Amino acid sequence: MTHVIDRIGSRLSAVHADHKRILRSAMLVSFFVLVGKSAGALKEMAIAYRYGISATVDAYQLTLTMMTWGPGTLATVLGVVLVPTLVRLQKLPERERTLFVGELQGASLVLGILLAGVLYGAWDAILAVMDAHLPYRTAELSREMARGMSFISFFTLLICVSGARLQARERHVNTLLECIPAGVLLVWIWLTPNKNIYVPLTWGTTTGFLLQAACLSVLAARADGIRPGLRFGFRSSQWPAMYRALGVFMVGQMVMSLVTPLDQYFVANLGSGAIATLGYANRLLGLLMSMGALAIGRATLPVFADILSSADPDRARTTAFKWAAVMFVSGCLVAIVGWLGAPQGVRLMFQRGAFSAQDTLAVSALVGWGLIQLPFYFAVLVLVQCFASEGRFRAMAAIAMINFSVKALGDYVLVGWIGIAGILLASAQMHASSLGCYLVLSRTGR
Repeated sequence: MTHVIDRIGSRLSAVHADHKRILRSAMLVSFFVLVGKSAGALKEMAIAYRYGISATVDAYQLTLTMMTWGPGTLATVLGVVLVPTLVRLQKLPERERTLFVGELQGASLVLGILLAGVLYGAWDAILAVMDAHLPYRTAELSREMARGMSFISFFTLLICVSGARLQARERHVNTLLECIPAGVLLVWIWLTPNKNIYVPLTWGTTTGFLLQAACLSVLAARADGIRPGLRFGFRSSQWPAMYRALGVFMVGQMVMSLVTPLDQYFVANLGSGAIATLGYANRLLGLLMSMGALAIGRATLPVFADILSSADPDRARTTAFKWAAVMFVSGCLVAIVGWLGAPQGVRLMFQRGAFSAQDTLAVSALVGWGLIQLPFYFAVLVLVQCFASEGRFRAMAAIAMINFSVKALGDYVLVGWIGIAGILLASAQMHASSLGCYLVLSRTGR
């Protein structure tokens, strides 16, 4: 027995320090994701109990999706570009670090205010695109909800900047604090007994994002020791490289982000309740996907950036390939377990109050289709972090455009063939195509 333990210990000690850093961070982030998603699950249970599958939930899902689409895309791009930049920034003088972070916060503040104003002002036009197929009640509720939820775009950018500062220091508490919006919304629902009003959904979500942004700002300042205040301008030497990376990567991500409204458009054509049904399925899928994918993504990006700052690209790619293989196998296992437990999971989370047994069958069937994408999604996320660390944003943009083409074609063909399940099957095709592209370009080095 002692011999076996010694052998295991010797093998573990032989594991490269890069893998240990990734594993340690991934385990910590996984725990934080579990806490955050558990809060999200409780929130979804409360929404299902209070509102069921109804026009109110349709309007909330539509409004939240469209309000976070543009800002969320920008935040995703900014986060991927920012973390390697902030890792490199740690080796520069304090004056340069303070200047860049201050200007970054000032730019985020201005851009967030502009986004909030544009979204609120354009909301009627956004609904007009869908009005031909969207039920009248859903459109009216969405119009009312937009008044309060337009602030989310502003808070999203502030959250992104503070989260990137923490992630660059390999501090992953930002993942834990992602449970704040769900927790605040849950409290609003509990404190508002009238199920016929939408106020808890609107203002519970908005105040949750506000509290998350405030907490992250304080923690980021403690982590990197930078308290620059707001600075307006672009005098830092880091901006030229940021412009180039953001410009190229943003094009691809904006195209890729059209997947969300594209899905909403096809689902809106399927009648009342379809958006809510897909929304409930996506919430459960999100729990499974985030546990692995978000954890490994946030754990690997700062490590890959650190390796590449030491001018060792081969080591970074080798590490990425190994973790991509591990995550693909993990995704297969999670998909199998998830498929077996989908009906029980949906019943446990949602089936109470206005959410019926028939709704459980509809949502669990969609979850089964959605699980097909897990292995590809898990694996490709590791390679995305490696490419981002290498600054290969042109390749990432090209792959994003290919992904959208695959997804759009899949939605068009599969929704007409198998209905709402076609949305999720098309997502699986998209992620499989993405993985293939990243593997080919990783081997060629282009």
